[in-house]
Amino acid sequence: MSTEPTPVAADRYIERYLDSLQNQRMLSPHTITSYARDLAELSSLAQASGVVLEAVSHFQIRKFAAQLHGSGLNARSIARKLSAWRGFYDWLSELGGLKSNPVDGIKAPKRAKPLPKALAADDAVQLVSQHNPLKDADAPAQLCNLAMFEMLYSSGLRVSELVGLDVQYHHAAGYTSAGWVDMDSCEVTVTGKGNKMRSVPVGQPAMQALRNWLTARAGIMAKQAEADQHALFLSERGTRMSVRVMQLRIKAHGQALGMATNVHPHVLRHSFASHVLQGSGDLRAVQEMLGHASITATQVYTSLDFQRLAQVYDAAHPRAKKVAPK
Repeated sequence: MSTEPTPVAADRYIERYLDSLQNQRMLSPHTITSYARDLAELSSLAQASGVVLEAVSHFQIRKFAAQLHGSGLNARSIARKLSAWRGFYDWLSELGGLKSNPVDGIKAPKRAKPLPKALAADDAVQLVSQHNPLKDADAPAQLCNLAMFEMLYSSGLRVSELVGLDVQYHHAAGYTSAGWVDMDSCEVTVTGKGNKMRSVPVGQPAMQALRNWLTARAGIMAKQAEADQHALFLSERGTRMSVRVMQLRIKAHGQALGMATNVHPHVLRHSFASHVLQGSGDLRAVQEMLGHASITATQVYTSLDFQRLAQVYDAAHPRAKKVAPK
């Protein structure tokens, strides 16, 4: 006569395990509920395969994970379930009922990396070239905004690199510029990740926006006695522009222009990379301008380019229709 536990008995093991989580490990009720849900699904999958929990094999756990993936469950949720199952089998092993944990060595499917969002070229140009229609175009804050936006799109800078720019290189009394703009050579030098410096060209529209801002900046410097002498981009109080203020300004600017996309500084960096790659096809050059240590990080923009081509193909090619005409 078989001594294998029945599915009902297996559910009792789950109840005992959940009880130990609550009373011994003192996990929160919310966490206990999550464990209970994941283990109930394990029990259901095991029963559907005609096997009790104690007899579930490594191969069957793989099969269960594949079934979850095939049902559309995302990688994060599958990873959480596998973790819950692994903990249950570790506990069951301590009771002496298992020789090994069938979940060991099984990983959830890799999470798909979301592609960076990039604006269409016309939208990007509109965003960086048009002043806020609700504000005075000649106000210092507006001139500062357009100069910052143009710089982001023109040179693909990170927002931290942008706000760290100085008017010119300075090295004295314990202070050394992390980044600066060379107005004569139309080039910006920044210190990026890994403390690596790089120089990137600056387009003429951005250079003109910078000249307009520098005139307004001189006015702020004259009014604010304690203004930051080195910082290129200043608040109206004369302090160096912060990342957070920059993020709020570009978001408000996009909203004022009626753009549907939630605009943030990195959108312009992505747009820069995507548009340069579309126009040149030179992945290595884009890698250098973005300051990526590895070409792999830059290759994601080839996917963006392919998406654009695929959209054009789907819209234009007569044999690309997904649904046959009636």
